[in-house]
Amino acid sequence: MSKRDELIALYASELKSKCGVSADMGLLTKVTIGCGPAIYSKDAATVSCTSESELDTVKNNYLIKKLGLKDGAQLDAAIKKVCEKLGSSNRNKYRAMFYYLLCVEFGKQSVYK
Repeated sequence: MSKRDELIALYASELKSKCGVSADMGLLTKVTIGCGPAIYSKDAATVSCTSESELDTVKNNYLIKKLGLKDGAQLDAAIKKVCEKLGSSNRNKYRAMFYYLLCVEFGKQSVYK
C-alpha cells in the first residue's frame, strides 16, 4: 500500500469516526490527489481553524479558484461549519478531509469527475 493510499484510508476512517460521514472513496481519492504534495508535509497537511490567513487561503485557493464559487458570506459560513464539524479539540484537521467536506457542502463533486 502506498503512502497516499494509507493517508486516504486514514482520512476515510477519521471522517467516519469524527464526523459520522461515510466518504465517497472515489471523490476522497481525487480530492486528496488534488492536494498534491501538501498531504505529506506535517504542517501543510492540516488546516488551522484559528488562523485567519490560512482560512483565507482555503477560501481563495480552493473555494474560489478550484471550485469556481463566488466570494461571499456563504463561503465563510461553510468554512466555519466544517471547522465545527471536525471539532475544535481535533488537532488533526487534515486538508484533504477539509476540502472533501467543503466540496460536498457546495455540491461541487462534478469538479473532480
